[in-house]
Parts: sequence; structure tokens; C-alpha cells
Amino acid sequence: MNPSFLSGRLHYCPWCGADAFRAGKENCLQCEECGQKLFINASAAVAGVIVNDRSEILLTRRRKEPARGMFDLPGGFVNIDETAEDAIRREIKEELNLQTGRLRYFGSSANRYLYGGVLYHTLDLGFECSVTDFSPLKADDDVESCVFLPYGEIDFRQIGFPSIRRLIKQYHSIRVNGE
Repeated sequence: MNPSFLSGRLHYCPWCGADAFRAGKENCLQCEECGQKLFINASAAVAGVIVNDRSEILLTRRRKEPARGMFDLPGGFVNIDETAEDAIRREIKEELNLQTGRLRYFGSSANRYLYGGVLYHTLDLGFECSVTDFSPLKADDDVESCVFLPYGEIDFRQIGFPSIRRLIKQYHSIRVNGE
């Protein structure tokens, strides 16, 4: 990512106050006066693949923008001072009222998430999440509804984010091919 789009909006260095904040090398903005760098990095996000005993994947339908009404996996942003594992457990509890058991990281996918007019670059971390009791399942928070679908019946055009499409396909490939 080139942070030059920010240099047109951020002119003043937060450290020395000089009107000399410009796009630098290494995905950063750099002050031409004091030399301080502000690195522009991806935000961590998590996505959980939950499979029932019929090998169906749990998809959620988004209640809010971006991608309102589209399918997604349960998950969200990792909070400051939170591990990815704690984040996926929290998000699944908030969104679906489910308790997770074993977690297994299986891959990641870069994403661009436009929210409130700001484009966030994320790194979506995929976890296989075991759930033994689905009786408390209830769509909540930013989830409108949820459905279990066999992999072969998933309409990938109805999934709101390319990174989530890639993670579901990656998970399926690992599960089927052992890759």
C-alpha cells in the first residue's frame, strides 16, 4: 500500500508540528523536518469457520454496511491488547451467542474494508472454531440472521468480501485435500 493518499490530508507532523508530513518509503508518512515516521499497517481482523455435524458451514447475513444483507463469516476486528484467539471467541459470543471450544488457525487473507468513508486495510485471520452446543444460537450484534449451508450450495457471489470468499475456499481445500 502506498500511503501517499494520506499525505494529501495529513500535513502537520504530530511530533514536531511542522507542515512537512509527506509520503515516505516503507509504507509510512515521514516528517521532512524531524524525520519521524508514521507507519501505515493493516488492521487485524478475525473470521471463524464453524461447521456442524452435517459438515455445513455457518454463514451470517450482515445487518449493517459495508456489505449489508450479504453473507459473511462470524468475526470482526481484533481489539488493542487482545489476541486473535480471544477476538474470535468474543465475536462469536457477541454475534451468535455461542461458546467456542477448540480453535485452529488455517490461513489469512488481505482485505479492504470501506467504513464511514475510510478505507481500512485489514488482514483477516481464519480460524476453524468448534462448537458442541448450537442450542443457544441467536443472531445478534451486527448479524441479521445465520444459516448452515453445505460448501457446494454456497453462492460465493452473495458473500460480501473477497477475503471471506478466499478464506472459505482455503478452508474447504484444506479439509478436502489436506493441504
